[in-house]
Amino acid sequence: MNKRILTALFALPILIFSIILPYLIPQSEYANTLFLIIAAFGLSAGLFEFFSITKKMELKADAPAAYLGATAFFIAFLFDAPKQMPDLLLLVLFIFIAVLLVSQTFRFQKDFSRMLIGTGVTLLGVLYVAFLGGFLVAVSTGFTKSAVSYLSSKLLGYFFLVIMGADTGAYYVGRYLGKRKLAPKISPGKTWEGTIGGILLACLLAAVSSATFFPELSYKVSILLALLMSIIGLFGDLTESAIKRGAKIKDAASILPGHGGFLDRLDSLLFNAPILYYFARFYF
Repeated sequence: MNKRILTALFALPILIFSIILPYLIPQSEYANTLFLIIAAFGLSAGLFEFFSITKKMELKADAPAAYLGATAFFIAFLFDAPKQMPDLLLLVLFIFIAVLLVSQTFRFQKDFSRMLIGTGVTLLGVLYVAFLGGFLVAVSTGFTKSAVSYLSSKLLGYFFLVIMGADTGAYYVGRYLGKRKLAPKISPGKTWEGTIGGILLACLLAAVSSATFFPELSYKVSILLALLMSIIGLFGDLTESAIKRGAKIKDAASILPGHGGFLDRLDSLLFNAPILYYFARFYF
């Protein structure tokens, strides 16, 4: 059994348990705490890996300032700021940008020519990882009072099933049947065959979701959403691959045997998190 499967066998049960916990203890208002802890850890690790990559490229990000900004965004999403307090997100963004610019003004006194680069990399890391990923936090906390029972859990279960299905299908179909390269200059391992395999498996699992734990989501909508998420996830994957290419590394880290780092697992999730959130807001 290869490392990729062993890692999945260890990590997936924990993730699944954190998602279904509200089913198991519906009377507890803290049932989603485990998922939030996992989300906080994953996003923190992803942000750390992002700055580790930029460090290899000699881009001087301000990690302490970034983590302060990421924490502020996480707290805002924790209270479902996109719906409940949309102005709060703008306020957090404004304050973070202003404080960051001022702090970098003093930080780069010895070489102001690097100030904009340092500021830009720091801001990008927070927006890329913490802001986009924060929408999953809002999904976990923002739909607890919906007319659909356990909607947050159903959305998260559907989301991870589709995203991981797309990743798994692309990996194994590409590995055994892939011949035509998709974007060799960006990600040499990706093939058209793998991409199609990933999309098909994602759509199949979306249909399974509608047939089992998520009947409130019709087959037509479920499959179309999975198709969209698969394509967007692919662009997220390619974007992270391009970042790694710039640093001349294969994986963001090696903490997850067979999978690379947390950022390697987050790449397709980050681009899709806002889509899942706003889809649910408009559809349910």
